[in-house]
Amino acid sequence: MQDHVAQNDSSKAGIEDNPVIIQKDGAVATLTLNRPPARNALSLPMIAAVTSAVSEVSEDREISAVILAANGPGFCAGHDLKEMTARRRDDDRGRAFFEETMHACSNMMQSIVRSPKPFIAAVHGIATAAGCQLVATCDLAVASTEAKFATPGVNIGLFCSTPMIALSRNVSRKHAMEMLLLGDILSAEDANANGLVNRVSSPENLMNEARGLADQIASKSPLTVAIGKEAFYKQLEMPLAEAYDYAAGVMVKNMMARDAEEGIGAFIEKRNPVWTGE
Repeated sequence: MQDHVAQNDSSKAGIEDNPVIIQKDGAVATLTLNRPPARNALSLPMIAAVTSAVSEVSEDREISAVILAANGPGFCAGHDLKEMTARRRDDDRGRAFFEETMHACSNMMQSIVRSPKPFIAAVHGIATAAGCQLVATCDLAVASTEAKFATPGVNIGLFCSTPMIALSRNVSRKHAMEMLLLGDILSAEDANANGLVNRVSSPENLMNEARGLADQIASKSPLTVAIGKEAFYKQLEMPLAEAYDYAAGVMVKNMMARDAEEGIGAFIEKRNPVWTGE
């Protein structure tokens, strides 16, 4: 297993030097959020580190699936409110910094969606606001029975408008609005019932559950998975007829791939396929 830290300028900003730990074990990478004292709050340097880590594993041809985990008592407490409050002293009352932070965070979330690698959130503790958004943004999510979820911005006068984007694309409209309007905490079991997470696990088995999903994905053709992930998110935003036209073209492109030829041949011949990613 290879371990290292995502490179960023956090030490210059007075934030932890190692905000994201990258571990690579075979075809699976684990990105671990590492600001335990701040409940892994998304400061601007933290956002930059996550974005950099996502880019690194996305470009690594040896990686087929990614687990997003966290150190400390919480998974992610959302934006760093202390950092943002301190910028109220700026001449513009923080407007420029707030704009930079929100756009950087939105880009970070979209980088996960754009990545050809499936991301699996392994949520052991509380995930609130942009932390809940991070869970919803991942392709799959496993939650410990001790995990909690909330979009509580409404309680402090700041509606969770950007978390709303990912949340509303994962759970039903009524459930999303309930979370956004009430700001209440959701249990892991309710998050599973509402479609925010795929599975609920005991705390001690959380990473094994996430790793099991990652290994199963890694056993597939990486090219096929990448084609499918991209197509899934693109068709969601299209009208029905346009989506079918687009998906038909994707199917033709996929059928022309060597891995599709190999996979179909292996199925017919009753043998295990050998993927080349081509």
